[in-house]
Amino acid sequence: MPLSGARRHINTVLVAETSLCCTVCPRRSGEEPAMQDNIYRLPAQEPNEPQKTPTHHLPTQLTPLIGREQEVAAACGLLRRSEVRLLTLTGTGGVGKTRLALQVANALVEDFADGVSSVPLAPIRDADLVLPTIAQALGLREGAAGSFLDLLQAVLRDKHLLLVLDNFEQVLPAAPQLLELLAACPGLKLLITSRAVLHVQGEQEFPVPPLALPNLKQLPEPEMLADYAAIALFLQRAQAVIPRFELTAANARPIAEICVHLDGLPLAIELAAARIKLLPPQALLARLGRRLEILTSRARDVPTRQQTLRNTLTWSYQLLDASEQRLFRRLPVFVGGCTLEAVEAVCGERDDGAGGVLDRVASLLDKSLLQQSGQEGGEPRFVLLETIREYGLECLESCGELEATRTAHAEYYLVLAEEAAPHLRGAEQARWVAELEREQENLRAALSFLLERAVGGTEQAAHALRMCTALFWFWYIRGYVREGRTFLERAMANSEGVGAHVRANALFAAGHLAYALDDYEQVEACLEESLALFRALGDTRGVATSLKVLGGAAWTRSQYARACSLLEESGVLYKEVGDSAGRVDYLADLAHVYASQGEYDRAGALLEEGLVLARALDDPGRMGWMLYHLARLRFEVQGDLDQARALAEESLALWQEVGHTWGTGNLFSLLAEIVLRQGEEARARALAEESVVLLKERGDRWATVQALLGSVRVLAVQGDLDEARRLSQESLAVLLEVGNKEFIAACLEGLGEVVAAQGEHAWAARLWGSAETLRKAIGAPMPPVYQVGYEQALAHACAQVGEQAFAAAWAEGRSLTPEQVVATPAPASAPAQVPPRSPVSAPPNKPVTYPYDLTAREVEILRLVAQGRTDAQIAEHLVISPRTVNRHITSLYSKLGVSSRAAATRFAHEHHLL
Repeated sequence: MPLSGARRHINTVLVAETSLCCTVCPRRSGEEPAMQDNIYRLPAQEPNEPQKTPTHHLPTQLTPLIGREQEVAAACGLLRRSEVRLLTLTGTGGVGKTRLALQVANALVEDFADGVSSVPLAPIRDADLVLPTIAQALGLREGAAGSFLDLLQAVLRDKHLLLVLDNFEQVLPAAPQLLELLAACPGLKLLITSRAVLHVQGEQEFPVPPLALPNLKQLPEPEMLADYAAIALFLQRAQAVIPRFELTAANARPIAEICVHLDGLPLAIELAAARIKLLPPQALLARLGRRLEILTSRARDVPTRQQTLRNTLTWSYQLLDASEQRLFRRLPVFVGGCTLEAVEAVCGERDDGAGGVLDRVASLLDKSLLQQSGQEGGEPRFVLLETIREYGLECLESCGELEATRTAHAEYYLVLAEEAAPHLRGAEQARWVAELEREQENLRAALSFLLERAVGGTEQAAHALRMCTALFWFWYIRGYVREGRTFLERAMANSEGVGAHVRANALFAAGHLAYALDDYEQVEACLEESLALFRALGDTRGVATSLKVLGGAAWTRSQYARACSLLEESGVLYKEVGDSAGRVDYLADLAHVYASQGEYDRAGALLEEGLVLARALDDPGRMGWMLYHLARLRFEVQGDLDQARALAEESLALWQEVGHTWGTGNLFSLLAEIVLRQGEEARARALAEESVVLLKERGDRWATVQALLGSVRVLAVQGDLDEARRLSQESLAVLLEVGNKEFIAACLEGLGEVVAAQGEHAWAARLWGSAETLRKAIGAPMPPVYQVGYEQALAHACAQVGEQAFAAAWAEGRSLTPEQVVATPAPASAPAQVPPRSPVSAPPNKPVTYPYDLTAREVEILRLVAQGRTDAQIAEHLVISPRTVNRHITSLYSKLGVSSRAAATRFAHEHHLL
């Protein structure tokens, strides 16, 4: 007789079969079994017949479990604890809960005297069928009256048994019955897999994470890459299709990107690897933008819900109620995670009561569709795996809600950006910069949406300009200058018809970013227009800021008189409106101009005044700025190394606190020169290299050149003259394009010292002559700190070629432009006598030359690679960052034409470099 559920009493009782086993009777695929199909009708057991020893039988696994050793050990450890009776393995669909549970069960076979049995629950959706299904899996048969709970309690009361209940998420209402069963059966333990937490007393949750993934920014060698579980799984499944498939230098990155793109989900990786016969890794990667279409399986023994990634996610989506589905499909509009406040603002409904969104977020967390990435300032942050996010976007679009949700998202992040903008310079700078950094991907998405919808004069066009204006200083601080400029250019292209004040602010931001990228024509164009608009609007502060940036640009181009005029006018206006912060900026820029002209006392006084103001404002960014310039003044003019170092280190701490990449890079460069003169050559080189890396990554050519000039001085002292010469010429190429005559002169002088140390004394004299002409033309003397070394180099070169020849070469150089003097080096002269080594002159002997144009630093790193040291170990040994090590290794691999550590090591042995 068909029965409606386990809560209904039946007229027969089930008695235990002689032995318990885990065999499950066959069912029709995709159907929920009728009650009579859940019961074995086996011959009755004699009442006094002794129980047979139970067998331990679990489904046979045809492939090894990859990368779950820690999880297996941890789960086994929990189940061996007496107080843990119910362990729930939770995780999103496709993360490998079932496979892990079976591995754990196999590992515990000897721990349970009466058996370890698996009960698949995926075919049923009626919670009333859970206990009958367990009974059926245990091989029980129909008997006298009683409930299934009574039957199972009677049979299992004295058993020491582990039951694996697989796919419990769709029958969660049955969870309380499990507690009743556990209460009556002290030797019973349950291992459950579920996409949702059961939320019952005594439950121990065990979240199953995705497989371990490599860092794409620091990808290891192919032979080490296979140690990551996600990569190992991909290789295993690919080799099942193509037995000769291997991880190589050519396919390592595409495979790593595939696994990262698929969030380390085992099911997704297996489905992707199954395509390898048709699509090589690079081709497969290119198609993963449509991963839900690509990732399908043709295997006949795979459940329908796992035959495609979309089926797996649809299974989870259909288990949600209507309000949960609505929230789930709106969440993917966020990129890179979000706060609860953002979820409430963007995804909430007007009729949501207190805690409505919070309850639904908690439910999605429980169901493994949403993840919490940790607490930040007391506010939780939530993220979707990208695979789940793609599915949610499909749902959002199919429901016709995509446009409205993206609009709400953009409006929320516009408000956030404008709220942050006033605080990006000031006492709260660090907190707000960190907040915008966390929301960087959402800000990009919001701005991209506004730009897609922007047409001249529309609300979206104005919003796009406002957002760019609010973010420009964040872009500047964090080194996103080129990205910000691109966004601004797109927004400005649709700015016709927007309000004058919105446009004036946007033009100012565009000019400031152009200044950071040394595009002075664009600086002039944007700032002159913004200046005119601010004057017309009567915005005095806007006029002052535009004048200040124009003045700074004039100084960079060595137009000192114009710079002074513009800056002094801006200073008057800042004072008029009582803008102390603006006045600090004006004082710093005016001090630059005076220092360049040799008016060091006036420059120092302005910087001291600015530091007092910055401290009063409690503004870490501006304090760092003033301290940096005071440190440079103490170093270059007064030669006070201890004081300069103390000021520089104080500035560095402030700038690192707010993540100011420009400031940090410049401080590293200055500190490199200071510690070099204090005898710390290794630290000086490390700081100089790190400075160049930071500033090049930022894309700031002007700051990079300043760092390169510092590196040249360090390299010259250490004897790496070839590298010093290369960097000098690289710097000159940029400076000639930028047009800063003061630094062109400094670069010519530095190059002259290097080539003189290499025996090219006549060319050095010509370089110095050209530099002298340039300095006199602009009125910019050489800073005192470099004078001694410079004069020593001149005297030595003069002694080598003779006074008459030296004077002739010098005179010739004075008549040549920098471009001409660099393009026509004189023939090398053999060194006759070497000057004593000083902190600014090269050592006596020309450095050893290495094969394939390797630098001394690259050979040093090559030797450490050959010793088997990792990037991190090399970085620690050389006191540099892993990023710098990686840059050097990439360079030497390119020069040697190798792609692995093993090949580099062979080269080192073959060329006797060890």
